[in-house]
Amino acid sequence: MRKLLLATTAVALSAGAVAAEDIKIGVILGFTGPIESLTPQMGAAAEMAMAEVNASGALLGGSTVTSVRGDSTCIDAGAATAVAERLITSDGVKGIMGADCSGVTGAILSNVALANGIVMISPSATSPALSTAEDNGLFFRTAPSDARQGVVMTDVLLEEGIDTVAVTYTNNDYGKGLADSFQAAFEAAGGTVTINAAHEDGKADYSAEIGALAAAGGDRLVVAGYVDQGGSGIVRAALDSGAFDTFHFPDGMISAKLVENFGSDLDGSSGQVPGTDSAGAGIFAAMAGDDFDGTSPFAAESYDATALIVLAMQAAGSSDPAAYKEKVMEVANAPGLKIEPGQLGLALQAVAAGIDIDYEGATAVELIGGGESAGNYRQVGYEGGAEITVKYR
Repeated sequence: MRKLLLATTAVALSAGAVAAEDIKIGVILGFTGPIESLTPQMGAAAEMAMAEVNASGALLGGSTVTSVRGDSTCIDAGAATAVAERLITSDGVKGIMGADCSGVTGAILSNVALANGIVMISPSATSPALSTAEDNGLFFRTAPSDARQGVVMTDVLLEEGIDTVAVTYTNNDYGKGLADSFQAAFEAAGGTVTINAAHEDGKADYSAEIGALAAAGGDRLVVAGYVDQGGSGIVRAALDSGAFDTFHFPDGMISAKLVENFGSDLDGSSGQVPGTDSAGAGIFAAMAGDDFDGTSPFAAESYDATALIVLAMQAAGSSDPAAYKEKVMEVANAPGLKIEPGQLGLALQAVAAGIDIDYEGATAVELIGGGESAGNYRQVGYEGGAEITVKYR
């Protein structure tokens, strides 16, 4: 408590040390496209963090943060890079919360963020390839890599007694990276992948794909796709043909929309999505209240990504990405005063007073390596036409 009082006093004495500014932060998500049922919650969560910061008046001498939204489309790299270029050169954003899907995130990083020296913190781009992408220390993510998700998937399936699966994946960086990571982990653990086949999004008929998957066989069909696109098309075709009656769903499929689409037809299926049962997760969901669904996939990661950008700015004493990129890992990890959702004002005051913080946020944030999320997962099941939480990993 004494530290907090000292922090408040120090901030009051130094309030005029930094000229206030309106700092713009880009929120680049697929507001249209194959995950459009998820992105409204993600955008709202990012903007809730910004509103919390503004209400505190504690950022960089009373500076404010403003959201500038851009549509990544999730799948069109050209459109995503054009949007990022506009946000940086025309709107003057000082950081990007995003992007969302792995392919467009990598395109923005390599084609726009690197050239302009802009920090990106993605809440949901999970391709293992992003771990080794050239980033000049500008790229971070609050969702774990699919290298870890492949291992978690393996554990879930084997614990459920499923040791033979067919795999279909959306034909892009996300789907291919996840399918390959999973196959390597599953086979190393003694499981069998009968087929590992791509599917294209946007098709009206997936009967040919289901025919090949059914011919290969398997105790469960792993659908590494998108809930608002081909992933749901694959599930519908499998159910209609009777080829598979249970499925395993990675993060791109976990959504209220999935249950809305298929109801009790999903009973007996399984899946996983980044998530934690930490105190911060409960606080965040309560903060979201009726404004948006705080339990929606990647909403909590979006709040945390935005918070890390702002806290790093405070730690650097500047909104210049070249300066604050060096502070992201520092504010995210121990040691320091633990910070949960709803405490961004307190965190800003503490940082300004020279007190170390350990931002845990809504997802029990811990960044490792070059800015990777160590990550936690929520294992899900389906009973009585509803999604249930089995446990956390």
